[in-house]
Amino acid sequence: MKFEWKKQEKEIYGVNTKPCVIDIPAQKYIMISGSGNPNGEIFSDKVAALFSIAYKMKMAYKSLAQKSCEITDYSVYPLEGIWNKASEKESLVKEELQYRIMIRQPDFITREMFDNALEVVKSKKDNPYLANISFETICDGKCVQVLHKGAFDDEPVSFEIMNDYCLEHGYKRIEKEHREIYLNNFNRTEKANLKTILRYKVTDI
Repeated sequence: MKFEWKKQEKEIYGVNTKPCVIDIPAQKYIMISGSGNPNGEIFSDKVAALFSIAYKMKMAYKSLAQKSCEITDYSVYPLEGIWNKASEKESLVKEELQYRIMIRQPDFITREMFDNALEVVKSKKDNPYLANISFETICDGKCVQVLHKGAFDDEPVSFEIMNDYCLEHGYKRIEKEHREIYLNNFNRTEKANLKTILRYKVTDI
C-alpha cells in the first residue's frame, strides 16, 4: 500500500477557506533555518537541499520495503515554513524575515534513514546547505488554520479572518510566528492559483 497524505490525513490537510481549530500531534521533519527574502537564491537552494533528502529517503524506503510490509511506498509531503518577523515594524520587510523551512516525514521514517540519505546526497550534490539540515520532532498542539488562495502578499486578509474567528470562538494566539504549508509548487503556479494552509498556535481564553 502507498501512503498518500492527501487522502489519509484529510483532517490535517483537507482545509478550506473557513477557519477551524485542530490539535496537531508530534510530527517528524527534516528542516533548515535561515533569514532574509524568500525570493532569493539562498532560499531556493535550501528548498532544493530539503527535497533532495526527502526524495532520497523515499526511494531508499521503497527499495527496502518488503512486500509483506503494510506500507511499501509513500508520497513526499509538501514544503512547510515557520515564519517570524525580526522587528516590530508594522510593514513587512522581507529581508528581515526569519524562517525554518521543512518537509514532514512519515512516522516510520527514522533518524538512521535520514543520516544515510544525507550522506548519499552530500556525496553526489554540491549544495552547501545540506550540512545544515536536521531531523527534528515538533508538536504544534492546538492551532487555528485556514486555506489561503492566492498570492503570498495577500495573506494578511486570511490572517484577519483567522483573528476574527478566534475572537468569536474564545481563542487567543500565543506566538507571533506562524506556519505555512504550500500545497502546490509556488515556482510553477500562477499566483492566483496558489493554495497555502496558514496556521498558528492558540489557547482558550
